[in-house]
Amino acid sequence: MGYKFPLGPYHPAFEEGEYIELQLEGEMVVDAEIKIGFIHRAIEKSATKRTFIRDLGLVERTCGICSFHHSWAYCLAVEKAAGLEVPERAEYIRVLTAELERIHSHLMYLGAMAHKMGFDTLFMFTWSGREAVMDMLELLSGNRVNYAVNTLGGVRRDVDENISSQIKAALETLEDLALKLSDTWTKDASLLARTKNVGFVSREQAHLLGVVGPTARGSGIREDLRKTSPYSVYPLMDFDLVVLDGGDVWSRTFVRVLEVLESIKIVRQVLDKIPSGSIKNPKPVLKIEPNDVIGRVEAPRGELAYHLITDGTDKPARLKIRTPTLINLPASEHMMRGSNLADAPVIVGHIDPCMSCMDR
Repeated sequence: MGYKFPLGPYHPAFEEGEYIELQLEGEMVVDAEIKIGFIHRAIEKSATKRTFIRDLGLVERTCGICSFHHSWAYCLAVEKAAGLEVPERAEYIRVLTAELERIHSHLMYLGAMAHKMGFDTLFMFTWSGREAVMDMLELLSGNRVNYAVNTLGGVRRDVDENISSQIKAALETLEDLALKLSDTWTKDASLLARTKNVGFVSREQAHLLGVVGPTARGSGIREDLRKTSPYSVYPLMDFDLVVLDGGDVWSRTFVRVLEVLESIKIVRQVLDKIPSGSIKNPKPVLKIEPNDVIGRVEAPRGELAYHLITDGTDKPARLKIRTPTLINLPASEHMMRGSNLADAPVIVGHIDPCMSCMDR
């Protein structure tokens, strides 16, 4: 006889309020329904009450883990609407900060996944690397979270030789940790048992579900805005698009392990190639003529889009934020059907959901 089982909204495996109603037959999940809205903060509405420059501090707080990418997507939209050019040096610093944040996000995710499976030794080992990245971001921006690096028309923080040399030295240790993580995730029997052939989604199903980011690339979809719709100075960087076709929790997790190594490659190239020059366009952004634009970036979880409508005033007429979790979370309902109850938290957690991002 079937019965309903509530997972959340407060659960040891979830860092945020998240409610999933599972329909069970014994220990088998036959259906799942995710209910959202526990962390709604009316950010989109609040943005229409503030000026374009004041909205920077607001949108950066949409998420604490990919805050830079939120401010970057917003800046791209405003800069496009205002016809504002960004100096090349500022573009390099944006890519530097973005890739450090990607490493930070992926390491946080990998540690949280280990914790969800009861592998707390791996959790602590992984987060030691996350701590090192947060130190780099603090060195660059003065902050460990919400870096306030972006501004309209450029960046607020420059990179000198001292910062560059310290980041390069820290990358050596970080790369060694990432290689050890790669070895562990490919060989440890416990990790393989909990992730291989769990939450399977084929390439065709992933296309139909519309998933983005590592969730898509773990199912064989070659989609990454840094490669498929290049922006900033990413076309000048040499890095690989990481795609695995296993379609299970392990594949979508291991994509992130490999992406940490690719992000380290990008950071090194940025520090070696960064040109001299200004870090900000001095032209102020006051009133913007009526326009309708979209700013998109490849955030750690996938494509992040900011849809901005201006009406000739000094405030947005409308700001719409489409986050990766909003796209990927419905797919986890599909992944849970037919799985074991014990795998449900792992399946939900492995898409790296950010409920704060999604609920906005």
